[in-house]
Amino acid sequence: MSYNIIFTKNYTKRATRFFKKHPDLIGQYEKTLKLLELNPQHPSLGLHPLKGKLKDLHSVSINIGYRITIELFIHKKTIVPVYIGTHDEVYR
Repeated sequence: MSYNIIFTKNYTKRATRFFKKHPDLIGQYEKTLKLLELNPQHPSLGLHPLKGKLKDLHSVSINIGYRITIELFIHKKTIVPVYIGTHDEVYR
């Protein structure tokens, strides 16, 4: 069963700015979203819960240097992307 990804207005703005700087990552990003919809637990996503001030979020990998933080609602099969950026940017 697939998950539903809900894009907020704030996330869409962040992603638009991100892809103006990194258009070469669009293909990898689209693949990441497809995998998230089908199976958030897919090993290549590296899904893991965050700690500290980000404890309500999870993180998935676009590639080795870039991440997406998400809110993951397993019981509702819903994923809400929160932030996209480099490893250091999303974890600050």
